[in-house]
Amino acid sequence: MNGVEARLPVAIVGGLHADARRAAVEEILRTVPGSVALHHDLTSAVDSAVHRTVRDAGGLLGSGDAPLVNDCACCALREDLVPELLRLAEEGRYRLAVVELWDSVEPQAMAGAIAAAGAPLALTGVATAVEPALVLPYLSNGDDLADAGLAAAPTDQRTISDTFARQLEYPTVIALVADGPGKEGGEVADDTDHALLAQLTPGARRVRVETDGALGAALLAGFDVAAAAARVHPACALLPQECDEHGVSTFVWRRERPFHPQRLHAALEDLTCAAVRSRGRFWLADRPDTLLSWEAAGGALCVESAGPWLAALPDAAWELVPAERRLAASVDWHPEHGDRCQYLTFTSPGLDGDGLPALLDSCLLTDDEYAAGRDLWKQLPHVFDDLLDPVS
Repeated sequence: MNGVEARLPVAIVGGLHADARRAAVEEILRTVPGSVALHHDLTSAVDSAVHRTVRDAGGLLGSGDAPLVNDCACCALREDLVPELLRLAEEGRYRLAVVELWDSVEPQAMAGAIAAAGAPLALTGVATAVEPALVLPYLSNGDDLADAGLAAAPTDQRTISDTFARQLEYPTVIALVADGPGKEGGEVADDTDHALLAQLTPGARRVRVETDGALGAALLAGFDVAAAAARVHPACALLPQECDEHGVSTFVWRRERPFHPQRLHAALEDLTCAAVRSRGRFWLADRPDTLLSWEAAGGALCVESAGPWLAALPDAAWELVPAERRLAASVDWHPEHGDRCQYLTFTSPGLDGDGLPALLDSCLLTDDEYAAGRDLWKQLPHVFDDLLDPVS
């Protein structure tokens, strides 16, 4: 078969749990004949290069260095990854190429790069490897990646908690390692740990690494990059569902009225700390046309504009919007507000199921404020300007 025409399946395995990630990759190499693993170690970027290794079940096949791009290790990874995969495809000897991401590299960007390369590469699976006993400690860790030596670029301002949360929420496979002494004091994962992981990853298949062949098969099943992007996009994200199991609860809060900006701003600290992970979309009375995203983990909150609501767009622009978003909007379309809504989810052990909804409801416009109409809403204090329109 001509090497250029050959199709090389590619799977991504990532995650901040380095031991779990390595165990998952070793399991794939052991159980999938003809598989090979490609890894870029960003730790060595302090020496002005990213170290690359290629190995199979028998050991190291080759290594090399990729120079930094704009002093950015993650940029070097992006520049080097696809050419290396194309080289492996050209050899025509491999049944599966496993891209083992470095600790803090998030899978979404790498999945997009591989999918964009097209033939002969075929992205067939994305997994994050985790040790269940460490899920809660990592989601609760608000330390900066830079302070932990895990930053992927000089400008990397992410935290351990928000990075780990996104690593969990994007893939279609969660690779579970065997329970080990992950918790402080040597405890193994319990029902609470597994319940937390299950509630946070509703769209993923959870596969135990020690089950012979299961992980490799799951990562060869196929992967839709567009659908994966839609699952995490604020406008149509697949969010956790209402649940209460083994001491872990997910509370889903949906309302139609907009938030009063001042009251919501005053409640941000309490809402951010109410759960180990909260996500969703919302709208403010003084910004009625802007879809706002909410992501909180580890005691830190990120609020960003995700563009206009569909109801704020001219009809002609709808054809440019992904079908997944149009479908999500049509499900709960409001006759007056369109797709504008409050849709937030909070997942945590020990969640306050009474106080949290009361606090959120208190931040909405009152009957009188709502009746005043949109022109007066826009005159409310713009207290979110510092978060949404920071001065550079």
